[in-house]
Amino acid sequence: FRVSLSVDKVRWGWEPFWAKGKRPAPINARVETVMTGKFFKELWPSGRAVVPANGWFEWVKDPDDPKKKQPYFIRLKSEKPMFFAALVQVHRGLEPHDGDGFVIITSASDSGMVDIHDRRPVVLTAEDARAWLDSETTPQKAEALAKEHCRIVDDFEWFPVGRAVGNVRNQGPELIQPVEL
Repeated sequence: FRVSLSVDKVRWGWEPFWAKGKRPAPINARVETVMTGKFFKELWPSGRAVVPANGWFEWVKDPDDPKKKQPYFIRLKSEKPMFFAALVQVHRGLEPHDGDGFVIITSASDSGMVDIHDRRPVVLTAEDARAWLDSETTPQKAEALAKEHCRIVDDFEWFPVGRAVGNVRNQGPELIQPVEL
């Protein structure tokens, strides 16, 4: 049988019940261990999800002053939406549930991509995102999608943006406009 898809508002971050309160809930999961480790066992493989996005931010340390950081926005060169591979726990219903949450799956960042962070989201094509969500996709196929089908560095562009992005109260399209350094 096929499971129906839904769009849900879910908190970013998740931890199993036995880890609650020991440290902040992680927001990311490493592709190298997420399918085999104990921590995310409850979510793999039935909790596969995608997080649609138009990009993400990374902060680069100033080589002259490591206390200063410059935000960069990373997006697809095509400017089309991207799909982050994720794992989720969500209970159906109108009210949020204490145990609900999601993590974005990350992989090693290929050299040449801003060269600022050793991890990046696993970004899938629309076709691979559909396969990732398909309940008939085997765990082995889903693992291969996450490990071998991440969009390549050449698909992306990145540029510096204003520091206003660092304040969660700031909203709007101006946050992803390029700035001159």
